[in-house]
Amino acid sequence: MKNLFRLFFLFAIVTSCVTDGSDSFERFPFDGTGYRPIYTTEEEMAKIEVIGAQPLSKPGKIYVLEPYLFINEAGQGIHIVDNSDPKNPKNISFISVAGNYDMAAKGKFLYADNLTNLVVFDISDPKAPKLTKKVPNAIPVNNYPPFDNVYFECVESKKGIVTGWEKVPMSKRPNCSR
Repeated sequence: MKNLFRLFFLFAIVTSCVTDGSDSFERFPFDGTGYRPIYTTEEEMAKIEVIGAQPLSKPGKIYVLEPYLFINEAGQGIHIVDNSDPKNPKNISFISVAGNYDMAAKGKFLYADNLTNLVVFDISDPKAPKLTKKVPNAIPVNNYPPFDNVYFECVESKKGIVTGWEKVPMSKRPNCSR
């Protein structure tokens, strides 16, 4: 009886490994597009500076400190807009922060992500924000796009730090998915 059970168990294991020839990796259909990582060097990640106004292209969160608006630009940094005249807002400057996707504010401090780092700005003078603190590795990093049921190129850490993802046409299904 024991041998029969062992034989049945062995048969079950062997047959579970046999496939019908289709790719068992494909959990959902591949539509010919996927996400490609956007890489940045450590030097570029560390460079945080206030520069001239930049056009808004992928705006995100908005923080209001009357009469100023702080508008997140996905992956790039934060716009500072003078909204004294709501009919004619003036884009006055841009805080360049690589890998910035989120921000929050309390009082005169603006908190932003710099990929895995948390950066804190004193915005008591919104025309001249000052970087006051940088907390390294405060935010966990995910080496995959922020979407479900997508295919993407696997991250190659030797190429740099992933600061974003771009959806692109792909001739074959990438090896990574989520």
